[in-house]
Amino acid sequence: MEESKSLFKTYSGIIWLLCGITAGSILGLVFGKGVEVIKPLGDIFLNLLFTAIIPLIFFTIASSIASLEKSEKLGKLFVVVIGVFLSTVLISAILMIIGVMLFPIHQDIIISRIPLESIQSASGGSQITQLLTANDFYELLSRKSMLALIIFSFLIGFASLRSGEKGEGFRIFLNSGNEVMKQLLHIIMKTAPVGLGAYFAYQVGIFGPQLFGAYAKPLGLYYAVCAFYFVVFFSLYAFFAGGKEGLKIFWGNNITPALTALGTCSSIATIPANLEASEKMKVPGYIRNVAIPLGAPLHKDGSSMSSIIKIAVIFAMFGKDFTDPSTLVVAIGITVIVSVVEGGIPNGGYIGEILAITIYGFPMEQALPAAMIVGTLVDPMATLLNANGDVVSAMLITRISEGKKWLSTTLTA
Repeated sequence: MEESKSLFKTYSGIIWLLCGITAGSILGLVFGKGVEVIKPLGDIFLNLLFTAIIPLIFFTIASSIASLEKSEKLGKLFVVVIGVFLSTVLISAILMIIGVMLFPIHQDIIISRIPLESIQSASGGSQITQLLTANDFYELLSRKSMLALIIFSFLIGFASLRSGEKGEGFRIFLNSGNEVMKQLLHIIMKTAPVGLGAYFAYQVGIFGPQLFGAYAKPLGLYYAVCAFYFVVFFSLYAFFAGGKEGLKIFWGNNITPALTALGTCSSIATIPANLEASEKMKVPGYIRNVAIPLGAPLHKDGSSMSSIIKIAVIFAMFGKDFTDPSTLVVAIGITVIVSVVEGGIPNGGYIGEILAITIYGFPMEQALPAAMIVGTLVDPMATLLNANGDVVSAMLITRISEGKKWLSTTLTA
């Protein structure tokens, strides 16, 4: 009896989360578009997360950098982080290409007459400037400036590190702020069952019926390949990172981040759950506090796979051959760019679609709506791989940085 109570206490958060999501899904199926009335509950939860995410990212990154003792260790960590992120993005893209080649998309795709977003043209240099920096300090506090905020947080951490004894008080402030923001997010996550339940109800009620239209085959292919990648390749990554114990500790602690990613469709909103999960997976603080916040906007296995399927759908629309080697090389290049520049906002940004359509020379008016529909419908699974991939990548980074015995040493300590 006591064991069952202890088990419920350990997994109570996950159980309540599952109950909320299940209830929301049932409401969505039963009432359809009528569930829009409870959508504000999901919006409130997500807005609370987003308002807390900005200071969390600042404090976690800045305090982590400021607490490092050796700059050589920091430089090595960055190289490993970028190497792991890039490797998994390329592996996921190649796997989706193989899936498309094995199960070609030949069917006609219905071109939906949905309104197009206005696309502002800007020079390449201007776009890079806007991506990496902000015009004023207050603009750093916007989710649209997430990459600029991360760069600014790194610089603050470096400045604190270089300030020596005179900066000790500020470093204490950063560490204290990091702890306060973690506690705030812990409080917000208490409302997750209601918030995520409302979001699931809305997604099932509004988008569910569209899954049975002309997009069924590419969507089915995408979800099948992604599910295979999620189960098989994430298991391989975890096994490489920590052996059998790594496999066990990963799958035992990634449920909450996975459900949060599915419910919010946002890598950024999943950062708190990822940080908590990676801590339970014994990933060192100096690694998880850099890899997780940095991975949210920059590391996107799911987006790389969705980029491939969207390009394949566009080629099928116009009767073009997607399997040409030069086409595939360009597609892989696009996925890498998309992984870097695509934001963590739910269903946000169609940079990858616009880039692909422009490079391949397809008519924007016809190709973009189809790509937008596919992008919207694959977003939950894409976010799952994007966000959950950050956690397993943190384990891989630890394996490379700390050696193959990092997990066994931590568990026996």
